[in-house]
Amino acid sequence: MDATETESLTAEQEAEFDQAFELLTTFVDLSQADQMLPLGPAAIYTASVVLWLLVYQRLKKNATLQVAVKQLIESAPQLCRDNKRIRQKSLSAKTGSYSDARQRLPLEVAEWFASHLSNSIVATAPPSLGNRRAFLIDGTTMTLAPEKELRAAFPPASNQHGEGVWPVALLLVAHELESGCAMLPEMGPMYGPNAIAEVKLVRNCFRRLPPGSIVIGDVNFGIYSVVWEAVQAGQMPLFRLSESRFAALCRQGQLECQGENWKTWKVRWKPTSKDRRSNPDLPVDAVLEVLVHEVVINPKLTLRLVTLLSESAPLVADLYGQRWEVEVDIRNVKVVLDTESIRARSEEMFRKELLTSMAAYNLVVQVRRQAARLAKVPVKKLSFTGVWTTFRQFLLTHLHKDPATWRERFELTLRYAMRDTLPNRPGRKFERTVYPRRPKGSTFEKRTPPTAGPPTDDTK
Repeated sequence: MDATETESLTAEQEAEFDQAFELLTTFVDLSQADQMLPLGPAAIYTASVVLWLLVYQRLKKNATLQVAVKQLIESAPQLCRDNKRIRQKSLSAKTGSYSDARQRLPLEVAEWFASHLSNSIVATAPPSLGNRRAFLIDGTTMTLAPEKELRAAFPPASNQHGEGVWPVALLLVAHELESGCAMLPEMGPMYGPNAIAEVKLVRNCFRRLPPGSIVIGDVNFGIYSVVWEAVQAGQMPLFRLSESRFAALCRQGQLECQGENWKTWKVRWKPTSKDRRSNPDLPVDAVLEVLVHEVVINPKLTLRLVTLLSESAPLVADLYGQRWEVEVDIRNVKVVLDTESIRARSEEMFRKELLTSMAAYNLVVQVRRQAARLAKVPVKKLSFTGVWTTFRQFLLTHLHKDPATWRERFELTLRYAMRDTLPNRPGRKFERTVYPRRPKGSTFEKRTPPTAGPPTDDTK
């Protein structure tokens, strides 16, 4: 750093650092997890240590178990109990004990950790519209390791040539708009006899969110059953409509008001016979009082939205215009943190690794938000990849509970994260495109038991 960068922090920045430190120590204090899974006094791989190592593996981009164990030996985080092997760095570098501890960790503990972290971060961000929080929802898929249990739980895709190799899980994610924080995902099989659609997963998603939240979704969610479920869960839907559904609603509605580039209709929306066949649990007298907006953004883009929000059509359209951010967030989770390379061989272990991966993502999001506030720039102006690299290099290597040490390390982290800005390239514009499917390694081969006896030419 130059002389200007090493000057003392202003009083405002000092206060920001204090606030960030208090939040982060709350986020990484995992001692409550040990109370949920009590072990003997000699145990090293306690629940808190295992959770930290799982987060460490994800932030190190899918680091191996061996790398995680050696990091534990090297850093000896204060989460570890006072142990002679830890002090003398004589703890075995073999991964068996850590592997067993990962399997022993209850899924409920991982869910508690990820949920507690996300809720704590969301609570620090201001509401998006009045006193309402906004959540961006979207679906995505993940291909998993070709293991027998995973293939049974999440069947691969199939075609006329037969079934594929890679298990495919369907995820529904919700990201809070102001903080960028990822909530616990809902998941199910994408294919097979028990395949589940996004519109079914969304029910549990609505019930996980704070009541009265604005839920923003693309055209896939702009159907009667999803809007009905959102309202029944106490949420405020804001979904895009297909052109045909928009036209049908306008025919049965009444034009409420209009402006230069927008119109609003008030509609009593009743389910069609098709809606009832797909959702037989709908009440006989089911009806929704909704507003339908048409907002012309430009000659090539017109937004057709359905909502219960009373705000004007231009304001609602501006809010919906931020929906694309969830696609970037999903890319950061899947590509930057490399969650599509989770090595888990069982469904429960996959879920635990995914939950701690979301926790890792949220920790980086929190650091980026604090750095952006100090740098006085929008959060999206800071590179997620750059902040992620800074976070794992400066803050992750040693997990201290000592306030002075954490303050020093966190201050250094934010100093560098403030400089992880995206380049300013005016005039550049890229059309949306589909990313090519990334290779996932060698072709799947069925495992065979090792051959007994001396090696032969086939077993060498």
